[in-house]
Amino acid sequence: MQINTINVIERCHHHILHIRIPGYERAHLHQAQSVDKSVFEYWTHALSYVPSRDLRFYRRAMRDYRKQPHWWFGSVSNKDLRKVLWRIRNLGPLSIRDIDDDVLVDKDHEWASRKPSKRALQLAFYTGVLTVSERAGMLKTYELMERHFGWETAPRPASESEIREYILDRALRAQGLVSLDSICYMDAPRKQAIRQMIGRRVRRGELVPAAIEGAGKAEHWARPEALTPPEAQPTVLILSPFDPLVIQRKRLQFFFGYEHRFEAYVPKAKRVFGYFALPVLVDDAIVAVLDLKTDRTARQLLVQQWTWIAPRGARQTHKRRIEEALDRFETFQLAGNGSALKAEGPGSGLPGAAEAESTIGPAQDRKPQQPSGGTA
Repeated sequence: MQINTINVIERCHHHILHIRIPGYERAHLHQAQSVDKSVFEYWTHALSYVPSRDLRFYRRAMRDYRKQPHWWFGSVSNKDLRKVLWRIRNLGPLSIRDIDDDVLVDKDHEWASRKPSKRALQLAFYTGVLTVSERAGMLKTYELMERHFGWETAPRPASESEIREYILDRALRAQGLVSLDSICYMDAPRKQAIRQMIGRRVRRGELVPAAIEGAGKAEHWARPEALTPPEAQPTVLILSPFDPLVIQRKRLQFFFGYEHRFEAYVPKAKRVFGYFALPVLVDDAIVAVLDLKTDRTARQLLVQQWTWIAPRGARQTHKRRIEEALDRFETFQLAGNGSALKAEGPGSGLPGAAEAESTIGPAQDRKPQQPSGGTA
């Protein structure tokens, strides 16, 4: 589950859990990370929360990082690294705000910090010496990984073959129908080996090929039981642009005929859906895209633009259901205390507001904008 700094509405990690877990509260994630220690943070396709039971599948990447750190950490001196590790080892968990004796330097990147210690903390995180033991908003507190988890013996790093099995099983569990592209998203070097693994599972009857109309040469597979899913329930989901369903743009477009655009870094004049557009899934179709913003001072959830994807004849029925979902989403955003859903500007889609026609469809040749990929 991806972590991201953008918070024009609730940050994506809380948003993703809210639409999947009835009664989810933000404190639940803190409980999981800092008290139960059932999740940890590490880089997958982006900085993400991962179940702690899977940590051994990331230990090899941590070890490899120690051998060959990313160029980003070339400015980290051994002195800076020793300093932050000494402080944490002897004084306890540490956040960047706790470090006030750094000699500040000029930024060499928009996302960098003027404190040299920040990059030292990040390097120790990627090498598995430190872990994020707690978050307050986006402020991370670092702790020695072994002390945080209370290990007597650290988990044994998984072998490469075990990692490939894990990646395949994770995709099957999360996606149901999988392709090589969806299994190996941002991990192309493993495609050949995983393709061979799929072949072995097909021969054993553990996986079956799935013929999907319009797939062309792209092969898909599933577990046999996944091809007879339970009866679908009516649903309306306002999805984060970082949601696992949305983040793989090619897969999203193939199954739903919808090409998402992430436009937070696109000049305003060139935006089609809006700054922070959220696809709306109604039952089995993406029917609209909402550009939402939370006005925390006025305690209002603002609908800045409403763009229809659904055909005109189906919109009125969809609109009623979407507005009910917006009420629930607003309650989560603002805890329901004196909040009011408000249309803002043309195309907001609420009663009395103008609605934008869909300007994007599966037949139109426009490239989706890729997300920032989280923060380190």
